[in-house]
Amino acid sequence: MLPNKGVIEQLGTTVIPAKGEKVARVGMFRGCVMDVLFTKTNLNTVRLLSEAGFEVVIPPGQNCCGALHAHSGEMDQARILAVNNIAAFREANVDYIVSNAGGCGALLSEYDHLLHDDPQWAEVSEWFASRVKDVSLILLEKGRVPEFAAWPGEKITYQDSCHLRNVMRSSAAPRQLMKRIKNVQFVELPQSDQCCGSAGIYNLVHPDMAAQILDHKMENVRKTDAQYLLTSNPGCLLQLKLGIERADLTDKIQAVHIVDFLYERMPK
Repeated sequence: MLPNKGVIEQLGTTVIPAKGEKVARVGMFRGCVMDVLFTKTNLNTVRLLSEAGFEVVIPPGQNCCGALHAHSGEMDQARILAVNNIAAFREANVDYIVSNAGGCGALLSEYDHLLHDDPQWAEVSEWFASRVKDVSLILLEKGRVPEFAAWPGEKITYQDSCHLRNVMRSSAAPRQLMKRIKNVQFVELPQSDQCCGSAGIYNLVHPDMAAQILDHKMENVRKTDAQYLLTSNPGCLLQLKLGIERADLTDKIQAVHIVDFLYERMPK
């Protein structure tokens, strides 16, 4: 059964104050899949941002980013969703829009392209797109990064979200954060810049080809001998969890969202 409470319902508020001196007011994009299947990750994102000095606003009027609609060619519907999101975050008066899902963040950062022919929304869409940040990047650029400490002997690796790497150009930030964790051994995943096979809805419409891509990915994961496989996108995370099962690695490695890994290793 799917959880019936998202991040706003669990927190009981839409505004979370910064811990210590406020560095910025950010709007959190909660996403569809993230808020249903990975509610804990959304909660940990809010907590992590707050600890880093951000006042976090979760605009209740936001909706789906429109990525899956755009992937399937439903561009008019994607534009309607984009306009609603821009209005919601504009009303919230935020300095930045933060995403913890590479697929969502990629489309959010391209709202200016999506709406460039709309005379009413073209200019404000440029404002919106220019302020979209992945959570890893904004932590490094603007936040007070907490001290993270792993248990001795932990070994981790990282699979890039294609959206995050190729659209948002934020492949370095997650690695920089991981390398700041005390006691952890970071091992670069061979061909981490190559797709895991999720690719939006690709694994749904081309499951056989996606499975071949995934199996090749897991061959490289096995080579790292890591205990944790981190990533920054829900589609990738679900695909990698499947890959671990297919490769019979469930007793050796866990697929985890980078936010959850960081939050659990932050002093409480």
